[in-house]
Parts: sequence; structure tokens; C-alpha cells
Amino acid sequence: MALQQISSFAAGQWVAPGAGARTIASAITGAPIASAGNDALDVLAMLDHARNTGGPALRKLGFHDRARMIKALGQALTARKQELYAASFDTGATQSDHLIDIDGGIGTMFVFASKGRREMPDGQVYLDGEVEQLSRNGTFLGQHVCTPLQGVAVHINAFNFPVWGMLEKLAPTLLAGVPSIVKPATNSCYVTELAVRIMLEADILPAGALQLVSGGLGHMLDHLGCQDVVSFTGSADTALKLRSNPVILQNGVRFVAEQDSLNASILGPDAEPGTPEFDLFIKEVAREMTTKAGQKCTAIRRIMAPQSRVEAVIEALSARLSKTVIGDPRDEATRMGALVSNGQKADVLAKAAIIGQEAEQVFTMKPDLTGELANGAFVPPMLFHCADPDRAQRVHDTEAFGPVSTIMGYRDIDHAVALANRGGGSLVTSLITHDADVARDVVMGAGAWHGRIYINNRDSMKESTGHGSPLPHMVHGGPGRAGGGEEMGGVRGVKHYMQRTAVQGSPEMLTRIGGKWVPGATEVAGPAHPFTRRYDELSIGETLNTAARTVTMDDIEHFAHFTGDTFYAHMDDAAAKRNPFFPGRVAHGYLLLSFAAGLFVEPNEGPVLANTGLDGLRFMKPVSAGDSIKVRLSVKAKTRRTDEYGEVRWHVTLTNQDDEQVAEYDLLTMNAY
Repeated sequence: MALQQISSFAAGQWVAPGAGARTIASAITGAPIASAGNDALDVLAMLDHARNTGGPALRKLGFHDRARMIKALGQALTARKQELYAASFDTGATQSDHLIDIDGGIGTMFVFASKGRREMPDGQVYLDGEVEQLSRNGTFLGQHVCTPLQGVAVHINAFNFPVWGMLEKLAPTLLAGVPSIVKPATNSCYVTELAVRIMLEADILPAGALQLVSGGLGHMLDHLGCQDVVSFTGSADTALKLRSNPVILQNGVRFVAEQDSLNASILGPDAEPGTPEFDLFIKEVAREMTTKAGQKCTAIRRIMAPQSRVEAVIEALSARLSKTVIGDPRDEATRMGALVSNGQKADVLAKAAIIGQEAEQVFTMKPDLTGELANGAFVPPMLFHCADPDRAQRVHDTEAFGPVSTIMGYRDIDHAVALANRGGGSLVTSLITHDADVARDVVMGAGAWHGRIYINNRDSMKESTGHGSPLPHMVHGGPGRAGGGEEMGGVRGVKHYMQRTAVQGSPEMLTRIGGKWVPGATEVAGPAHPFTRRYDELSIGETLNTAARTVTMDDIEHFAHFTGDTFYAHMDDAAAKRNPFFPGRVAHGYLLLSFAAGLFVEPNEGPVLANTGLDGLRFMKPVSAGDSIKVRLSVKAKTRRTDEYGEVRWHVTLTNQDDEQVAEYDLLTMNAY
């Protein structure tokens, strides 16, 4: 059978394998199935195409435009994911594994698309934090802003997740407005190439936004600068080699690494056999050992249990692992497939032998593999027991990237934390306990060493996502041997591909730059009441100043009795005067809000569809009977939400008869277009 030719997509052209191409074998049979790589790729042309074609095109779009683009890419992949499933079997992955890689990757795209629309502005500048007042009268202010880097993101991905590994990096990069060059691991690049073809054939991305290297990068890293980013997933040795590139060091190229991780799982001291927590622990460990044949950067490599429960854990875990059906991943009955290659199989067995120098193997099994499967990269689950984890070293620094894990006993929770931290930094440590004090102790003791701490028990187990599932909402990365990097984490992950800049200037300057009205900037009187004007008709800074209303003692008492809020500061003059904040009886804060609405609301049916809430409410000065209040209502920001309506953020300021500010807040409304 002819080998499948896995191409690169470089500077707008598909480039077939050439000199330097490697042969790729099926993980299932060991037979050659594809060829990939071309030493003649013009990496300078690729970088130029990304920086000077893809980058400017992406930066012309706003965050919401890019979010819609990412959603469309996810939809295009969804429509053809059966093709991706079919291609992925030869990596050794089962159908259940496909759901993690392919569906998980597409789901990550959808999450970033949603967060881009909901949490980022409908513009090109992201405001990072609140305005800082740098002068007495507020004429000189500061604001941190984030804008897209003007280079290219080079994504170097691992073999185990050829789709998710690409998409979890690509989504925040595109949302930031930065073009990407994707370099998957050669062993599984045929799946990534198919995903890239699907996205490019959908004709959604601007030219230069996405390129693909199937094979080696050549000397691409030697031509990166301070506007570029390298995001790497793989071994610690490779990460060190790449980040030590003199050009990367000299030019201050951002380097994000997600690498080796000796993740741990701790069975809480309260989780005795027969409890929901004990059963959950066994289930989680077995799943992490066998999913993707243990080829997950988040898989459980070290198992910590109370010393008195080690034998019970070994017995229960061995019984569960013995039920694992190992074989052809295309068979629906198979629960664990093969490693990605026979080379990887040899590496895992060699690492298991190193672990075996300090630990006793207490479980393995011999799968019944005949015919073409006999040459596949299959490795059965291997469970070791380390009787003296304090004196051991290799069980804490050797990662067998397959279905291999080591159990060890602990004396108390401090000892368990110390053992978990011996891994030198991990992507995730999990804790199965129903004791909140234990959970707090673990977080306080282990938090500095682990990028994520996953806590589960009977209360959350039905809805939890699992020890080994990085979510796009949360950061993925870890300190020390885990790489010291960070990916995803919602909008936080987008900012890794942007530059944070401190901008200083007048309110007018900050308003124009950020697209968000800052108090002190120009106020524009509209041609009619702003509540009668549609979303597209309103302009930033458009302001309504209302007439004043006097607050009476009857108002205060009526509001108190009508609402039931008879707090002493509103009803007892002597008690209120004893309070350091009040001169005597004062108006309720919520009475002032109600009066403010009465002053600025236009009551007739119009384009304002709903009041959806308020943010940042602050009361600065009490209002007594006889005082008056007036309102300034300004259009602060606008964000499109659907094809029918958008969100308007109004800055509301209440002042008294002496023009002293008594309250302020942001009002949110949905307005028709």
C-alpha cells in the first residue's frame, strides 16, 4: 500500500514531503502508513508570510470578530470529526480517547470563542485592570492595555494529542490577533494535517493566519525576535534544548513550556475502604493509567495512600486494572489501545525498569495479541509499590510516559504533601477527601509546587471532569520540572500573546485609546433622551444630566417600612450619631438608587430592552433628609451581543446639592440595534 504523503502548509502553499522525510508507522501494527517532512521548507518565507500578511489581517479584526472566526472553525471541525476519528486510530487511540483529543479540542475552541464575546471588548484594545488616578484632580491617569504582539507564534506540540494539543494553543493565539505556525510531533502529524486542511478548506481564516510544518522546523527558531512566541509541549530535555537557543535568549523571545510532570494523587486519611471517596480514588487512578494508554501529560504517575491502606489500594486497583481490555483501538470492546510507536514502547519499558530499581512491580497483565497486533506498540498497565519513598529518588524523577504508576504510603498529610512535592513541580496533583481541613492543608502545603490541585469527593464526583482533564477556563501548566509555563486559563491565556503596556495621559486620551469612557473626558449631549436612542445611535461619552430631587424624612420612613429595612442608621437619630460614618439619620443607599432611576429613566417603550444589572456600586457620602441628589448618566462602553441587541454600559454618578459625589456605579442594559 502506498504511503500517505503528509504535507506542510507554508506561505500559502501545500508542500509535499521531500528530502529528510520520515516514515511513520501505525501504532496498531507497526506497519509503515505515511511519510512526512521536507528539509527544503522556506522558513524565512513562512515567518514573513505570518508577520506581514497574517498578522496585519488579524489585527484589523476586533476581539469579537476573531471570536466568531474561532467559533466557525470549531463548527467546521465538528462537521468533519468522523474523518478525524478514523485517522486517529493509527495513533493507538480508542474511540473514547478520540473524545478527549478531538471533541475536547473543538470544545476548547468554542469556550475561547464564547469568552472572547462575553469577556473581551468589541474592539481591538483589551483594558487590563481599572484606571489608576495619578494626579489630585484626575487630569492625569494611567491604564494598562494589552495589544497583539506583531510577530508569530510557533507552536511545537507533542504526539499524544494531535488535535487538542494544536487547538488549545491556536484558539487563544488567534483571539489575541497573532498568526500561528503549528509544528506537530511527526509520529501523529497526519491527524493534525487533516485538521488543518479542514480549517483551511472552510475559508474562514485570513491568509497567513495559520501555517503547518509536518516534520522538522529546520532553522526557524534562529530567526525569531522579541515579538514572537514559542509555545512548546514535550520532554524536559527538548524544552531545555529549545529554550537555550542563543537567538531566543538574546532576543527575549517568549518561551512557554509544558513538559515532564510526575503528577500525584493523594487518598485522604478519611477515605477508608467502603467509602465513596475510596471507590472514587481507585476509579480515577485506573482511568488515568489507561486513558490514551497513559500517554497524558496529566496522568497519575505517583499514588499516595495512608500507610495502613496501601495493601487495600493495591488489591482494589489491581482488580480494576485486570478488567482492562487491551487490543485494536478500532474494536469497540477495547478499553486501552497502543502507545504511539514502538520507539515509545521501548522508552516506556526502559523507564519502567529504572522505577523497578526502587519499587516492586505488584501488577501487570499479558494481553492476548496475535496476528498483525503482535507487532503493535502495546504495553499493559504496570503498577509498582515503593516501600520507602523517602529514600527513593528515581520514582520521583522518572516519568514512564505510558500506563505506569507507583504507589507509596504516607504517615500523615504533611508527609503526603512532602512526597507530592518531591516530583519537583507538576501540572496537577489530585486529592480525594471529604475533609475540608485536609484539603486546605494540602493546598497550603502543595500549591506552590503544582499548577492545578484537583479535589474530589462524594459531593462533586457526579459532575467533576477528572484528574487528567485540563479545562480551557483554568490555567494549564506548572512550576519546576513541569516547565514553569502556563496555557489556557480563559482570557488570561489570550494575554500571553499580547503586550501589556502602561498608558498614561488625560481622561480624553484614555477614552479614545480604550474605547471606554473615563470620567473627566468629553461629555456629549445627545439629540434626545439616551433611552430613546438605539444601540448604534449612541456614542461613547453621550451624557444626560438630570434635574435634582430633594430627599425628605417621609421618603426615608416610607422606604424603611415598605421594604422592611429599618436599620438603625435610618430610624434612630441618636444611634446613627454614635456611628462614626453618619451625622444622624440618613437615607438608605437603595433608596438613592431608586430615586436615581426615577430621575434618568425614560418610561415609554423604546430600544432599552432590559436592565441586566449593575457593577461597582459605591456609596461615598451619606445623604440626610433635606439634601438633594442629581444624576449624571454617561455611555461608558458598548458591546455587541447578538444580531438583535447589544449591551450598553452606563456610568452613573450621584451628586448632592454641593456637587459632592455621593454614589457611583455602572448600569448595564440591553439595547436593540
